[in-house]
Amino acid sequence: MQSRESGRARKIYTRTGDLGETALFGGPRVGKDMIRIEACGEIDELNCALGVVRAESLPEAIDRLLSRLQNELFEVGAELATPDPVKHGTRTIDQQHVEKLESEIDALSATIPELAAFILPAGVRAAAELHLARAICRRAERRLVALVRHSDDEISRALLAYVNRLSDLLFVLARVVNVQAGGQDTEWQTSRRPS
Repeated sequence: MQSRESGRARKIYTRTGDLGETALFGGPRVGKDMIRIEACGEIDELNCALGVVRAESLPEAIDRLLSRLQNELFEVGAELATPDPVKHGTRTIDQQHVEKLESEIDALSATIPELAAFILPAGVRAAAELHLARAICRRAERRLVALVRHSDDEISRALLAYVNRLSDLLFVLARVVNVQAGGQDTEWQTSRRPS
């Protein structure tokens, strides 16, 4: 990524992170192993995973939904990268976002069979990728929980609820993609013997 400024290309690297630190937006430099930075990284990885899903052939409505989610994840990342998101205007995810995810989960769930057993993260490629994104989302949620518990900074509870609902939505989307591709869920076959 280069931009033209005064006739010279600006370099992507800054060398400012060579000692294991990075800058928070409107805040101090911190270690790259700080829980807040790890949470930002998990959200970034999740966004990348959704980009991989979108590289597949998807129904237009699902692609549009994933595009919106990618943009919202940028907002999640911006809030997480800001120690005082209210002051700096990066707190944009709120309860309405959570409720929108809930309504989408409900609407999509109504289009697929009810679950009768645990299912494996499998199916057509896009569904398997959505299951992987869901697992990454759960990891991001765990990092957010750690941040809430161990940070002196106030972390929005709406942010935590959003990421929780997002993992549920990704699970449902994986099932929807399988059904729309003419497939079905792969039920878990336990190896335990009945007693």
